[in-house]
Amino acid sequence: MAKILSGKEVAAALKDKLTEEVKKLKEQGKALGLCIVMAGDRPDSASYIKGAVKRCTDIGIDCQVEKLPEEISQDEFLKVLDRLNKDPEINGIIIMRPLPSQISEDVVKYKIAPEKDVDCFSPINVSKVMSGDSDGFAPCTPAAVIEILDYYGIGLEGKRAVLIGRSMVVGRPLAMMLLKRNATVTICHTRTKNLPQETRRAEILIAAAGKARMVTKDMVSEGAVVIDVGINFDESGKMCGDVDFDSVSPIAGQITPVPGGVGSVTSTVLAKHVIEAFKLQQGL
Repeated sequence: MAKILSGKEVAAALKDKLTEEVKKLKEQGKALGLCIVMAGDRPDSASYIKGAVKRCTDIGIDCQVEKLPEEISQDEFLKVLDRLNKDPEINGIIIMRPLPSQISEDVVKYKIAPEKDVDCFSPINVSKVMSGDSDGFAPCTPAAVIEILDYYGIGLEGKRAVLIGRSMVVGRPLAMMLLKRNATVTICHTRTKNLPQETRRAEILIAAAGKARMVTKDMVSEGAVVIDVGINFDESGKMCGDVDFDSVSPIAGQITPVPGGVGSVTSTVLAKHVIEAFKLQQGL
């Protein structure tokens, strides 16, 4: 039976470390601030925001939510963003997506200040992640995957890593982050021929396709590390990942659960990015 890679354990350890770091900064009279911008009222966004606010507040970061009406114009939205970009008390900004249809993400992503863009929306940060520049901010979910691998001492150098998913939110940036650690990376997707043949080659298999329980036991090699990034709900309303946990866990060597895996680490990584943004802005 696979060893469970608990995201909750990783998050707790990282939280303790970050809380101590923020405490020391506050003793020097420094305050850290995050603003989460949401236009409209999506239940999934509200749930994420609630968790992020709680985690950041617990760590000691001032966290505010800029809740805007669904019908806000693009010009008004950009005015709000410009104000936050210029606010010295805001070190990090997250814009909840998708935005309402009247607001173009292709316009907004060029307007967010890259040094405050703590979840990799700006093309400048995307470019930095793709080029291996550590001054940029990776998306929080791929960064959470790396945190889990590091915490459990799972080395990447020379390892065969297979990713299922090529989105700009998880798959592609995570591939670049794995490459930076000298893993040998294969990216699979919906057009990949003979997907099980590819995934069975993986020493580290990462599922980020957004399809419930698509990774079955015939797709996993004996002893592989399986990281499940997916968050889905099955026909009975039960949360599940992209991996069929019950069939895969007896084969895998190590595996993340859903819930309690990668998602548990993401909001703590967000807090880490706010601290890093603050340091960059302060020249620390």
